[in-house]
Amino acid sequence: MEKIFDILLKNRAILHNFLENTPEEDLFKIPEGFNNNIWWNIAHVVVTPQLLMYKLSGLDFTIEEELVNAYKKGTFPNGIPSQEERDKISMYLFSTVEQIQKDYEAGKFKTFQEYMTTPKIGLSSPEDALSFNVFHEGLHLGAILALKKAVKEQA
Repeated sequence: MEKIFDILLKNRAILHNFLENTPEEDLFKIPEGFNNNIWWNIAHVVVTPQLLMYKLSGLDFTIEEELVNAYKKGTFPNGIPSQEERDKISMYLFSTVEQIQKDYEAGKFKTFQEYMTTPKIGLSSPEDALSFNVFHEGLHLGAILALKKAVKEQA
């Protein structure tokens, strides 16, 4: 599992780079043909493991439930977030992965409610959820790259 956490942290560094180096107007722009933006994809990646690991294990989230509800599957961008919210998501990019690793190593994910993901990948353990999350984050990194290109082309 060490490799999974390493991959996640490397991906989060890429996402953090987008967050820090994308002009604000591009971060929040929803290009024609898309239904979300770069910011939403980054925030969504932060909240999804809270649902996959903590909720499916019957544990409390390690971040604010309001953030989870704002960026979980089925949500869409809703205006420009406050600077406080942006700072939290930036910090949570790394701290949440580190917390999941700590909790995993401490054996906190004892029970797990089976779950069928949208791409029809069944999850029946915390290890399945972590593995799926790597795939999920890769999908959203791809979406961010497509959004970045579309924003540039539509400028």
